[in-house]
Amino acid sequence: MRAPSARVCHIDVAGTGFTVLDRIYADGDLAEEALGGSCGNVLVSLAMLRRQVAPVLTLGADDEGERLVDEFSQAGAHVQYIARREDVRSPVLAQELDTASGNHDFSFVCPDTREELPRYEPIGEAEVATAFPALNDCSVFYADRLSASILAAMRTASRAGALVYFEPSEIEEGDLLEEALSLTSILKYSEDRLGERLAGRRADCVQIVTYGAAGLEVRDGAEVVWCKAISAPRVLDTCGSGDMVSVGIIDWMLTAGIVGDSRPKVADLLQGIVAGQRLAAANCAYAGARGLFRSRGADFARAILCERYSAATM
Repeated sequence: MRAPSARVCHIDVAGTGFTVLDRIYADGDLAEEALGGSCGNVLVSLAMLRRQVAPVLTLGADDEGERLVDEFSQAGAHVQYIARREDVRSPVLAQELDTASGNHDFSFVCPDTREELPRYEPIGEAEVATAFPALNDCSVFYADRLSASILAAMRTASRAGALVYFEPSEIEEGDLLEEALSLTSILKYSEDRLGERLAGRRADCVQIVTYGAAGLEVRDGAEVVWCKAISAPRVLDTCGSGDMVSVGIIDWMLTAGIVGDSRPKVADLLQGIVAGQRLAAANCAYAGARGLFRSRGADFARAILCERYSAATM
């Protein structure tokens, strides 16, 4: 893996949002701890794939925060825009995995002590100001949560010409959402979670709507393309499948030069979507949202994205 560079260089992907320390309990026993959360998974995976990645985050000045920063650093990400604060506890999420079925549940309650675990804290104005160099010089800006400061970061990146990839898992009504949608280039969301909430909203962007194990739909105005999911030959854990699809899409956009001021079209993204679906299928054979990266390494993930290996070889 690359050591993080102290020199400021062009950033491929800057991003902010849900980043936590995952504690994975397999069949009731604590199996491992790893960086997790949709934003964390997407950014650290892209860094491991040798993209220039700048996480913009607020973490605690605690052991958990140190662990998260270290994982980003080891992956090669630029970690100078991760704030460490004494008044914040780094977020921890418990994932309980049934390895026989591949099903998983998430909780902010510790399975061992039943105590509340610390939750995610969005960036504030200070973090946005500090991260201005990255926000003003990135090709893609990624966010999976929304707040006033996250919207300010999105606005800054968009005005500088970045393509905005917005992947909300939950949203609230109000002006923040309306402006976020107006800045978004690619909107990816789950039909089960947000289909009703986003139905009828005007969004002048490509929409990627996921339907779980069935596949996903790519929409752009009246144009609709269905992408059937790629079957996973072995299912140990389905966690992180959606994140792997996003990794494939963003990685492909950077490879193909679908960045900057250009508005992506459905046809521009299909190859990246299918690459991400291959990666998601292969990842199901491993425990954890980034099990394939952790078990087989970034070169193996790159081979799957480039179709040198398929999920069937797992």
